[in-house]
Amino acid sequence: MDIDNYLKEFLQFQDELKSFLFRMVSNQADCEDIVQETYIRTVRNIQSFRGESSFKTWVFSIALNLARNHLKSQARWDVDYTDIAREMHEQNPELVAQAATVFFTSPDTNFRMEEHLDYCFTCITKTLDLSQQVCLLLKEVYGFKQHEIESITGLSEGKVKHAIVDARRHMMRIFNNRCALINKSGMCDQCTALKGRLNPEQDAQAIASEMKIVKAAQSEDAERLFKIRLDMVRGIDPINKASNNIHKHFLENIPKWVEMAKSQIS
Repeated sequence: MDIDNYLKEFLQFQDELKSFLFRMVSNQADCEDIVQETYIRTVRNIQSFRGESSFKTWVFSIALNLARNHLKSQARWDVDYTDIAREMHEQNPELVAQAATVFFTSPDTNFRMEEHLDYCFTCITKTLDLSQQVCLLLKEVYGFKQHEIESITGLSEGKVKHAIVDARRHMMRIFNNRCALINKSGMCDQCTALKGRLNPEQDAQAIASEMKIVKAAQSEDAERLFKIRLDMVRGIDPINKASNNIHKHFLENIPKWVEMAKSQIS
């Protein structure tokens, strides 16, 4: 076994692994910790790798187990989490000030709608059952084959197929009902509304109107719109995108803001 070559291969797909884990745990520090622990366990156990799957598949299975353990103590998001976070900002100027600090200290404060869509996609996948989220990401975003997903997740062929079908159905239903880009009565305006307050000179809706998904919304069905959205998400690095600082701020704090809202009600 040429261990050095395997470790070089690890470095070649490390960014993809990190992207996958970030979409799951939505916290960059936690993501970095899991990637580091995955590397340590890979080195420690590499002699046990028998080549029954690809090396990349084997490493992703190690990382997934670590991510699952990390997420055990965390509740899955409800569909209204981003709405609650938006309402908290409307009621609390201090939260807006915190977001403004993050926004204006970022290297780039331009609004990029495709990056908003990626953020929105991550938020909604977090409302899925964990197995559905994992299977959807592995197949639709990272391009793993059916048998590779079975190997990574430990799920049967039937369970993987059902998880993907159910995840797609759930995602399309949520997008169709809530996405303001394709539904005039959609409610998902958290990011665009907040950025409008932080940078009012930018017309987010004018930017949105140029996007393929907005133009297609008038004539395309839900499957086609979801495919367009997936195509956009595949082309975005969720960690290193220009608007990462403000989106990371939202992703890492939404559960805390929801708890704040619940405590005020009780």
